[in-house]
Amino acid sequence: MHTDFTKQYINGSWVSGSSSKTIENTNPYNGDSLGTIASADANDLDRAYHSANDYQKTWDAHSPSEKQQYLHRLYDVMQNQKETIVEWLIKESGSSRLKAETEFNTASNIVFESTSFPNRVHGSTAPSNTPGKENYTFRSGKGVIGVIGPWNFPFHLAMRTIAPAVATGNTVVVKPASDTPVTSGLLIAALFEEAGFPAGVLHVTAGRGSEIGDAFVTHEVPALLSFTGSTEVGTHIAELAAQNLKETALELGGNNAMVVLPDAEVKKAAKAAVFGSFLHQGQICLALNRVIVHNDIYDEFVEEFTRVAKTLKAGDPSDENVIVGPIINEEQVKNIEKLVQGTIDAGGKLQTEFEINGQVIPPVVLSEVTNDMPAAKDEVFGPVATLIRASSEDEAIRIANDSPYGLSGSVFTQDRYRGMQAARRINSGMVHVNDQSVNDEAHLPFGGEKQSGIGRFNGEWVLDEFTTEQWISVQAQDRPYPL
Repeated sequence: MHTDFTKQYINGSWVSGSSSKTIENTNPYNGDSLGTIASADANDLDRAYHSANDYQKTWDAHSPSEKQQYLHRLYDVMQNQKETIVEWLIKESGSSRLKAETEFNTASNIVFESTSFPNRVHGSTAPSNTPGKENYTFRSGKGVIGVIGPWNFPFHLAMRTIAPAVATGNTVVVKPASDTPVTSGLLIAALFEEAGFPAGVLHVTAGRGSEIGDAFVTHEVPALLSFTGSTEVGTHIAELAAQNLKETALELGGNNAMVVLPDAEVKKAAKAAVFGSFLHQGQICLALNRVIVHNDIYDEFVEEFTRVAKTLKAGDPSDENVIVGPIINEEQVKNIEKLVQGTIDAGGKLQTEFEINGQVIPPVVLSEVTNDMPAAKDEVFGPVATLIRASSEDEAIRIANDSPYGLSGSVFTQDRYRGMQAARRINSGMVHVNDQSVNDEAHLPFGGEKQSGIGRFNGEWVLDEFTTEQWISVQAQDRPYPL
């Protein structure tokens, strides 16, 4: 498999970027260089888009079984290259081994699910009010899909669009995240190449957002832009896309809440909440930002949650015992520091030490937080948990809903029916009863409400996102016209 990840992948060839600028790829834990990439410029992007467009109809015309064979080979290549993928996730995105293997498995599941998609692109027939007319609908790929890769779960979240898009007859151009250009793009290109995909199916242009970011969205070729990332950037992408009536699939920020009802088993709820708060050092759109606990068990919960959080080892993600690795970059570290200090200044109580060791921050637990304090009001995207009191179930749900975001959530209770009813009242695209918020299954709808995004990924829902329907009618007998 190709291993020199310093070049672009355009139309089946590894080529040097044409920009005079470079992307310095570094390990976020120790700063080691992982390679220097000559950045793509607008000309590289144009060539990638037009190459993808030139091949799209040919790819869409492949039979379902042919597409499936390519996808099955991709799945097999991924299994054979598992350790390579995991190691890259550890050293490039700061993933612990637990998180990296979880991400690999989730990405594998979406590729496996995608092998079924070519046979699920169904058309239909329908009756007509016009005598002698036959109505048909045909479904096909939308065209070229532009994918802007994220840096937090780079491999899975890029593959979550790429594999279904290809399976449904589209070709793809990827702009990987500058913090993770390999795992959100170039490594995926190498896997596609190893699996034998035709040259025009997938293209990867690694370039700086300042140079090709807007052009990636406004280019004439892509029919749909897929982005996972912050609401601020997603809003900008949506505005640019709307100017040219391009469709978007956006999975954006989350300020996710767990509601812990008074009958919940405290130890089970606290353990789940710690996992949901600190996996990948909280750098997950699904991560728990707020844990809203009924006053009757609040003090007991704070004690247990803090105890479990303090057992998590922070440091070098290549150490198999480490759960909390480095923050992706210094800018994120500064933002986390600002939000934590602002919450303490506003009256939040620090239950742990607040240490910053390079880009590593051990778990931070803040109690006596209210919903208007900085670390509860904003998406922290770091290893920080805010614990909020609620006097009743109604107040807890009101607090959970008092956010511009609505991606994922959680309810803990021993009464599962009560949990289901509470979950229905939370304005969120996904809610999990007696579990934490970080869940993703390849056959179930993934997406948010409010400012957490537009559209749904996975399963039959992504089929609707990445295909278009055409109505064809056939007049089988002469039709009289009033002329």
